Amino acid sequence: MMKHQMKTRIGLCETQPATAEGIRSLLAGTSDLECRWSAGSAAMALALLRQQPVDVLLADKTYLSIPGPEETHFLEGVRSAAVVVWSQILSEPEALRLIHAGVRGILRKSADLATVLQCFRTVAEGGTWMEDSVFRDAIRLDRPARTSLTARERQVLELVEQGMRNKDIADELGIRPGTVKIHMKHIFEKTGVHGRYGLALNGLRQRSLLAMARTHEALGEINGEFGALREPMRETRTLKAS
Repeated sequence: MMKHQMKTRIGLCETQPATAEGIRSLLAGTSDLECRWSAGSAAMALALLRQQPVDVLLADKTYLSIPGPEETHFLEGVRSAAVVVWSQILSEPEALRLIHAGVRGILRKSADLATVLQCFRTVAEGGTWMEDSVFRDAIRLDRPARTSLTARERQVLELVEQGMRNKDIADELGIRPGTVKIHMKHIFEKTGVHGRYGLALNGLRQRSLLAMARTHEALGEINGEFGALREPMRETRTLKAS
């Protein structure tokens, strides 16, 4: 006799009822995932989570878009579940802040159905999810050029990988913000990465906080959701303009 397979329990915290119903229908067609409940507010999600625990909680970015007590309260309240945040638009600082805060997945609402399902499965297994297009620059950091960085450049890179801004890095290292910009210019040139977001994501991946998501999208494509990655070396342009 075959053993009954335990399904991964999914909770939804979504502002649009039609969208929530679409996710319900998607999960109903799988053999390993099930939607336990859907909430239209953060308060309702927290209440339902206490009554009916889930393994993964898909939450609209609306509930976590403003850092502060409310966001902290929400994340603390759902600590028992792996949180996946999804949105039409998510800025670089928001994505990094959410990952550092403990969010396990960042998903675009424009993602195809197979990607949504794979995200749930990856997060449920203990991984952290972001799409391949976000990782293009992070992947390139593995090349030998990284070893050509000076000791100071490696220090700056490590702090960037922790999500720190130029001013914070300058304070940490006891140098001027302008000097940090110069180091950033050299880091971009030597690593071939065209944005600090790629550097920060690579740092998370190197510390095994991110499980790289393989989807049907080509690695060379950059999705409009993270359009800032298209802009070549913004730090360099700022330096030249000053």
